[in-house]
Amino acid sequence: MTATATAANRRLMIVAMILTYMMFGILLNSVGTVILQSIQGFGISKGDASILEAFKDLPIAVVSFLTAALMPRLGYRRAMMLGLGIVGVACALMPLLSSFWMTKVLFIATGVSFALTKVSVYSSIGLLTEGKQAHASLTSIIEGWFMVGVLAGYWIFAWFINPDSPADPVWLRVYWLLAAMAALIVVLLACSRMDESAARDGHAAADSFLDMFRLVAQPLVAAFLVSAFLYVLIEQSVGTWLPTFNREILHLPTTMSVQAASIFAVSLALGRLAAGLALRRVPWHWLLITCVVAMALLVIVALPLAGQARPSDDMTWARAPLAAYVFPLIGLFMAPIYPAINSVVLSSLPKSRHAAMTGLIVVFSALGGTTGSFITGQLFARIGGGTAFYLSLLPMALLLLAIAMLKRQSARAERAIAAA
Repeated sequence: MTATATAANRRLMIVAMILTYMMFGILLNSVGTVILQSIQGFGISKGDASILEAFKDLPIAVVSFLTAALMPRLGYRRAMMLGLGIVGVACALMPLLSSFWMTKVLFIATGVSFALTKVSVYSSIGLLTEGKQAHASLTSIIEGWFMVGVLAGYWIFAWFINPDSPADPVWLRVYWLLAAMAALIVVLLACSRMDESAARDGHAAADSFLDMFRLVAQPLVAAFLVSAFLYVLIEQSVGTWLPTFNREILHLPTTMSVQAASIFAVSLALGRLAAGLALRRVPWHWLLITCVVAMALLVIVALPLAGQARPSDDMTWARAPLAAYVFPLIGLFMAPIYPAINSVVLSSLPKSRHAAMTGLIVVFSALGGTTGSFITGQLFARIGGGTAFYLSLLPMALLLLAIAMLKRQSARAERAIAAA
């Protein structure tokens, strides 16, 4: 194959990976909107609705753990196609079987599919790049486009909600569109090509499965997993409950509540795309420490503003409380953390171990997401949304310590490699 053809295949595969990740950005982060619509349309309590995150995240954790070692044998491209096929079918069933139990089935399907997809995408990054800087750059770009998908999802779902009757099941028609999108991306992946031989070298499937346990024993990996768990706990607790926060604490109409949550997604997308540039000039640990401190300050500033919000019969964007614009900006500072810590640990490992490591990444991310959403949902129901979000300051403080620990272990690993 010529160099030109190889470069064209690489570009097509990256585009296919980005679109796949954007598709899951829409689906995974729709849980906040679906919680709000389930409360209004299906008459579900907040406590019951809070378990939807678990229906999404626990399958991600279980499937990632069980299948990550097998993924190189199945093939990363085929695994992405399989995941998209599963969610495409689930999306097609949503408007046909309009019920809360079907939303649970949808999120189970989404979790299973994303487990296949994330392991495949993260492992493929190592096959498509050379060197730590290129790896970090492509990781940030793909994660940035994931957040563009999240942003698009807020507006796509809001467009299908009836503003005069938010409980109207017409909003379920959004899933016909999502099913069609999944089918189109499957076709694009079928036309893409990628050399996956390096991923299969050196490890049999059973060895790769055991490799996940060996990796956990490494101090660098252990420090990373703590960091990833805490980060996703914070991000999912905010992202999942932000539409409900906007509706109940800021008193925005339902459609505006969903649309206003897209500011959080915009902030994450911009932050991750910009992080690819910033990380070339600023040491990663100093950037992340600064970001966590800024997140905490924004919580301290924005939530008192939210407490001043009052209901209004003629609520518009111009009349919306300042907190509706300020609090979601926390995403701008969250953004660089996740791709940066992922790249630090993956680029320190050989490509044959990326699938096993990505399996661990997905497992601990899923557990962090479920924990954050569940705790926040229970706190929302018992002590109110404002106080619930104030309590995010605790995991932020723990995340600072985890980043410092990750930096120390990363430096030790680099010294060990240099000495060898």
